[in-house]
Amino acid sequence: MNDSTKFDTESATLADDHRQRLDTARPGGFWARLLTGFLDRAITQGTLTLVLPDGTRHRSGSGMPQITARITSPKALRRIALDPDLALGEAYMDRTLQILDGDIYDFLDLCLSNLRGRQKSRMRSVWQALRRLARPLALYNPVRRAERNVAHHYDLSDQLYELFLDADRQYSCAYYLSPDDTLEAAQAQKKRHIAAKLLLAPGQQVLDIGSGWGGLARTIARYAGANVTGLTLSREQLAYAAAQTEAAGLSDQVQFHLRDYRQETGRYDRIVSVGMFEHVGTGHYRTYFNTVAERLKDDGVALIHTIGMSSGPRAPGAWIKKYIFPGGYVPALSEIIPAIEKSGLIVTDIEVLRLHYAETLRAWRQRFLARRPQVAALYDERFCRMWEFYLAACEAGFRHNGLVVFQIQLAKRNDAVPLTRDYIAAA
Repeated sequence: MNDSTKFDTESATLADDHRQRLDTARPGGFWARLLTGFLDRAITQGTLTLVLPDGTRHRSGSGMPQITARITSPKALRRIALDPDLALGEAYMDRTLQILDGDIYDFLDLCLSNLRGRQKSRMRSVWQALRRLARPLALYNPVRRAERNVAHHYDLSDQLYELFLDADRQYSCAYYLSPDDTLEAAQAQKKRHIAAKLLLAPGQQVLDIGSGWGGLARTIARYAGANVTGLTLSREQLAYAAAQTEAAGLSDQVQFHLRDYRQETGRYDRIVSVGMFEHVGTGHYRTYFNTVAERLKDDGVALIHTIGMSSGPRAPGAWIKKYIFPGGYVPALSEIIPAIEKSGLIVTDIEVLRLHYAETLRAWRQRFLARRPQVAALYDERFCRMWEFYLAACEAGFRHNGLVVFQIQLAKRNDAVPLTRDYIAAA
């Protein structure tokens, strides 16, 4: 062996020794080092123990709570390290991410509470930048696509929603006056709160854009003696809403139509939209508010209730968009207001509901878990894990990741609503 060969061999041996020392410090190879290095920087309150595919246990942080998670395959490890926004939920659905101590909510709550306000990893920043670039195409939402997107989520089995919603099937943020409120009480309070902001009176014509299962429309009819026209793109919701309205003896006051908001031609004293604006798509905001302005009478009042971002615009959530709400997007207030201004409508009031939706989701998640065997009988275990992740991720998002609810009251005239907000509590 000549000197050159001997030198190359010794250099290779030293390099191998160096790699082995790195692998001993952070076992599992490059992707494990990338992921555990990020966790070491991020987790400062509480302890996350991660069991890697080779059985190595890596602990990040200290103190309580103490959560243990296991990644069972190298492929899942690589995908989570590269794109956690999408891959984390998929790994939980596929059981390649398993929670050994705690549950999926505990895991997400620990991660998001530590990540709040912290700088994103480079890889995550790259993926989010790419998704922001693709946002106009992803959120292009003409009528036919809007129908398909609605059917994906809202035309699931009626029995599924009966298992975790309140009896009136309110599938939007409730309004908690007390931490001890039941879900039923909080949802009734939400409907009364919205009705108060609409300044309802007997005989008024009310348009409900995205009327769901019809609970709010029936409440408005009972509460104020108003006549309500509800619009939905879900055939399942339409059938249920019509049947419940007939059973309640309100068919003379409340009618529902399978119709997109862009196809409506009537004029109304009041317009309300709860939990629908998230499905409009950013490229259609001008059309949406122009339609509200056209359909609203000159002395009318509108109330738009939507999930929003308190921390500014961001890319759509990759996992939620793929599996739960295709075409959905949570807007920042800065994205909504310009479209309102251009429509000629006046913002007469904005209320930001912060932790109300977190409490609502907690109630839904607890009910879902209590009836999980019935859900598995309707669908399968993978579906159950998908919905567990959905409810847990959304609750953690409202607690730690900038998610809120905006209630935006609109009018065409400055004097359409009282000058102070006392009328809301009075009503």
